[in-house]
Order: sequence, then C-alpha cells, then structure tokens
Amino acid sequence: MITHSPLTPHLTLTYTMAHLLNHTAIFSPSIARAAASAAKDWSYIDTWLARKFPSNRPPPPFERNADTLKALLALAAANEAADEERALLLRFESETLAQLQKHQPKDDLLTTSRESILTSLEDSLTREGSTALTSLAQLSLQLNSPPSPNPVSLASELLSLQSQLAELEQTLARIDVLTSYISSESEALSKLSSEIDARPRPSSSHSEEENNNNNLDDNSNTATKKSEGYHPHPSLAKSNLAAQRRIKTLAARVQELSAHASPNPSADRDQSVSIQEIHAQEQAYLGLLQQKKELDAQLAGFAGLPHDIDAAREELENLRIELTRVTERRDSVFEGLVERETPKKGRSGTIGRR
Repeated sequence: MITHSPLTPHLTLTYTMAHLLNHTAIFSPSIARAAASAAKDWSYIDTWLARKFPSNRPPPPFERNADTLKALLALAAANEAADEERALLLRFESETLAQLQKHQPKDDLLTTSRESILTSLEDSLTREGSTALTSLAQLSLQLNSPPSPNPVSLASELLSLQSQLAELEQTLARIDVLTSYISSESEALSKLSSEIDARPRPSSSHSEEENNNNNLDDNSNTATKKSEGYHPHPSLAKSNLAAQRRIKTLAARVQELSAHASPNPSADRDQSVSIQEIHAQEQAYLGLLQQKKELDAQLAGFAGLPHDIDAAREELENLRIELTRVTERRDSVFEGLVERETPKKGRSGTIGRR
C-alpha cells in the first residue's frame, strides 16, 4: 500500500485544473475523486523525485499524463521495495558481524593481531627493505619454498636451478649440433639422389630372340647395364669396414667410460659443501696469501744474489765486510763528533774554581 503525503487545497485545485479538460466535470463526484487521487499520486511522485535528485538539480521536464503517472508509480514502488530490501540486508549483515565478533575464538584474535603487527612492520620498512622483502617472497614462490624460508635453503635451491639451467643449455647445444649434422647429411643424400637420377639409364631395347638364344649374351648385357649405372667409390667398402670396426671398439669403451664418468649420488651427498665451509676455506686461502706476501718480502732481500750457492755466499761475505767497514766508519765519525762536542777537563776545572 503506497502512502501519499497530504496536499493543500491550493495544490489540489492546481493539479485538478491541469489534468481535467472539461471544467464542468469538477461537479461530478466520481471525476472529483479520480482527480483528487491523481493529484495525490502526482504529489507523491514529485516528493519522490525531489528526494532522488539533489537540491541544485531539479528533475528534467516530462509530459504529465496518466501513462507517465502509472510508470512513475511503478518505478517508485519498485525503488522503495529495493531500498527496504537493501536496508534489511544491511541490518542483517551488521547483526551477523556483531555476533561473529562477539563469539570470535582467541586463535582468530591472535591471527588478527599478528596480521596487524606484520602489516605495520611492512609499512614501516624502507624502500630498500621493501624491495628485498618482495624479492625474497617472489623467490620463495618461484622455488615452491615454505612460507618461512631459510636463506641457506634458498641459496642451495637457486644453485641447483643454475646447474640444471647449465645442463639444459648444454643439451640444447648438443641438439643444435645434431640437428645441423642431420641437415648436412640430408642435403648430401639429396644431392646424391639427384646425381643418381640425372645419370642416363641403360636402354632395354634387346630383342627376345637374343635373350632366348644365348644366355651368355644376356649375362654380358646385364653386366653392361650395371656398369653403365651408378658406381660407388672404390674405397667405400674399405672405409665402411673400418668405420664399423671403430664403432665396435668405441661402443665397447663407452660403457667403461660411462661407468667412470657416472656421478655417485652417495659421494655427491658426502661431498656437499655448506656456506660455512666455503667461508672457512676462503679465510684459510686469505691466510695463505698473507703468508706468501710475508715470504716474498723476506725473499726480496736476496733478489740480487746469483743462483750459484758458492757465488752467493762469496757475495754475501763481501757485503758483510762492506757492512763492517761502513759500521766502523760510522762509529769513528760518531766518536769524533762526541769528542768535538765534549768540553775539555782542564777548562771545566778552571771554570769550576772560578
């Protein structure tokens, strides 16, 4: 049931005068009731349109007749029904959410608090930290790692992927070489086939009498035909036999070489190196480099000595003699300086008595 807002007498008279063509029909009670009902309906439609449109934007002009009024009343009724249904759904959802929040278990509360903490931490990260976290997450997803990956496991999986990529690249390179070889062989076979087809074929115009009379002539003709056809290289049979022998020899060695070259999975597991071991080996290597530098510095003093041991000893003795002479000269010069700078005793005694 649609409720209508009451109209003032002036507004009722205005709508009645607008929609009634015959002024004498106002004095008919049925027509007056119909006009009053139409005026109430138009008043309700105007109020509904004013609610739907903003105050600064009036409804667009339209023709006011019975069909328009009927369509607008149906639209208004459907709109109010939809509004009531939406209000009921909203109230039902709000009440359901309130009940769920009231009966929410503690685990969900912990999860919510943890998510809020993680969200705040992610928001407080710098640009570099956010980039690193995003890269780590993408790497974990691509490697199908657990939600909390270990950097060591990620590094090992990444290294295994790199090794697999290298193996695939080598396989592709081998396939390319094999494809090129097959293509070259196919071209050679095509060329050989074209050469065979291009050779003139022997004529078969021999009379039946010659074939029936003399078998020797038939055999000679057959030999002639074969001689006129394609002839392989004379050394082809020898080369083919040598190739077969070589293939058999290599096939026998392939199994032995495969057994030696096949990786041992247990040995690989035993020889697996961790990052800590690599770091320790690197430190040991750096220590050896430092020790080498010290030894090189010690050996730099003997750089000018000859390779012969006796000659080196003789030169070393000469250097020692030279060092002794220079040391004695230094000492004599130092003693002379000391004697020159030290005052004489007689003068010092005289000065003391004065």
